[in-house]
Amino acid sequence: MRTLDGKVALVTGGSRGIGRAISERLAGEGALVAVHHGTNVAAAAETVAAIEDAGGRAFVVRSVLGRPGDSEDLFAALDAELTARTGSSRLDVLVSNAGIVREGLLGTTTPEIYDEQFAVNTRASFFVVQGAVARMDRGGRVILISTGLTKVAQPDLLAYAMSKGAIDAMALTLAKELGPRGITVNSVAPGVIDTDMNASWLRASTEARDQAAAQTAFGRVGEPDDVADVVAFVASDDARWVTGHYLDATGGSLL
Repeated sequence: MRTLDGKVALVTGGSRGIGRAISERLAGEGALVAVHHGTNVAAAAETVAAIEDAGGRAFVVRSVLGRPGDSEDLFAALDAELTARTGSSRLDVLVSNAGIVREGLLGTTTPEIYDEQFAVNTRASFFVVQGAVARMDRGGRVILISTGLTKVAQPDLLAYAMSKGAIDAMALTLAKELGPRGITVNSVAPGVIDTDMNASWLRASTEARDQAAAQTAFGRVGEPDDVADVVAFVASDDARWVTGHYLDATGGSLL
């Protein structure tokens, strides 16, 4: 029996990388998945097609996060699609995965670099959670994608780590607020994962990849499915007693 039969899930940034793996995994467990994207129409269509080819159900919703009205646009599109497909705007699982990374040390981070990351990674996530929770019944799941860099210092990604540290604080605090409603809230923290976001350096040379692999307890670079499987557990009823938790999905990086 699939763990998410009859459930509806929204995955922000769900068309590529970790987000695509999560979308496909949740659909494989029976969920109807709303695959959100901002600008890459082709990637979102490919993800939905892959899900449908595997016997799952999915559809695309678009909203460019980090701009005024982003969450309103997202939920207007989501509500219309869900009402047409299910007769209701009910949502069971939110995976807030969309995010951006910009490099910068303390002295080289401009206000624009700082603000862009907080607009997408923190502010947009906050208001997407707000909208999602308003559509959830008991048993809902809020899963926030964080990063292992909130626990390990990497100076050239200072503002990025700060923007994700706020996500960890949100998960902890909302877990207490939403617990009486039977909604769990957790953050899942990937480490170095082989995705397009990391391609510029991770795939640049064998040496770079070997160095990244050596940081993990398993001696390999993570794959998107490694994170998606953790998310699928947190989304399931098996994780009903897990909330306010930071789940380290870094493969034991820098232990």
